[in-house]
Amino acid sequence: MASRRSSSSKKKGKKRPAKRGVKKVAKKRPAKTLAKTATKRAAKKAAPAKNPAKKKPSAKKPAFNAKTDSANDPKWIAPVWDDEHLLGAHVSTAGGSHLAPARARAIGASAMQIFTKMANRWAERVCPDDECATFRAALADTRVRATIAHDSYLINLASPDATLRRRSIESFVAELQRCEALGITYLVSHPGNYIDDRASGIRRNADAIGEALSRVPGKTILCMETTAGSGTAIGSTFEDLAALLESVPSPVRGRVAVCVDTCHMYSAGYDLVNAYEDVWKRFDDMLGRQRLAVMHLNDSKTPFNSKRDRHELIGEGSLGERAFRHIMNDERLMRVPKVLETPKGTDPTATDARMLARLRSYLGARP
Repeated sequence: MASRRSSSSKKKGKKRPAKRGVKKVAKKRPAKTLAKTATKRAAKKAAPAKNPAKKKPSAKKPAFNAKTDSANDPKWIAPVWDDEHLLGAHVSTAGGSHLAPARARAIGASAMQIFTKMANRWAERVCPDDECATFRAALADTRVRATIAHDSYLINLASPDATLRRRSIESFVAELQRCEALGITYLVSHPGNYIDDRASGIRRNADAIGEALSRVPGKTILCMETTAGSGTAIGSTFEDLAALLESVPSPVRGRVAVCVDTCHMYSAGYDLVNAYEDVWKRFDDMLGRQRLAVMHLNDSKTPFNSKRDRHELIGEGSLGERAFRHIMNDERLMRVPKVLETPKGTDPTATDARMLARLRSYLGARP
C-alpha cells in the first residue's frame, strides 16, 4: 500500500508536457482596464512621499478593567457615620497590614475585615512587633470598633487526608497567632470539606479547632461561617454548625461562635426574603442568637437554593433590597459587626462606600 501511495503522489506532482506545435497566447486585457491601471500608476508616482516624522502616534488603549482607588485620591472625602451600627467591608492589606485601617476609614467603616496573609498560598508569615505596633496605631486613627480576619481558603480541618489535615492545622494555628499579635477580635473560618463521611468530617474539624485554640490561647474569637451547600462542605445547615460547635472540646468551646453570610444562607435554602422571621427562629432554636458574632452582607448572583457561592452588590441580586431592609432594621442584629464581601468594581473604595451608604439608607424603611 505504501508503494502505491508514493507512486500516485508522484504522478499528481508531475507537470503535463505542453503539446507540440501549440503556442500559449496571452489573453488581451480590455482597453478600459489598461487605462485604469495606467491612471493609478501615474497617480502613485505623482503623490508626495510620506514623511514618517509627521505620522500621528496612535493613542494607547486603556488597560481592560484598569482599577483605581479613591482612597489614594487627596480630594476624596471619607464619609462619617455617627450611629451605633458596626458596618464595614473586607479591605485590602496590599503594601502592608498597616495600610488597611486607612482604607477602612476612607469608606466610613466602623467594622473591618482583612486577610493577615495571602489567602490562596500556603506560605506563612509572622507579624513582627513593629508591624503590630504600626497596625494598632493606624487603627486608633479610625472609627473602627470591630476587627475581623478571614483565614486562608486552602485550609481544610475536616479533610480525611492526614497530610493535608496536618498542614491545615499548622496554617490555622499561624492564623490565630497573627490575629492575637495584631489584636484582631474575630477570625472567620469556613468549615472544612468532609470528603468521605459528614459525621466523621465534623468530628475531625472539631478536634482540629480544639487543638489549635489550645495551642494559641488568647482573646480572638473563632467564627465558623455558614456555607452555600456545594459539594461536601460542612456548614450549609444550622444543624451542621450546631453539631460542629458542640463537638469542640469544652475547655475552648467558649471561644467559638458563628458568622452568618447572607448569600450563603440564601443559596443553601434559608429564605431571608419571604421567610425572614422563620429563618432566625430556626437559628435561635438550633444555635442560639448569643452565638452570632459576625455577619457578611452579600447579595447573590444565583437564585434561591442554588447551592452556589456567588456574591453580588447589595440590592442587585436575587435577595434584593427586602432582605437587607429586614437586617438593617432588626434591633436584635444592631450590635453584630457586619461587613461587605461584595464585588469591588474598578474603584474598591468608591464601590464599598456606595454600598454602605445604601445599607444605611434602609434604616427606618419598611421591609
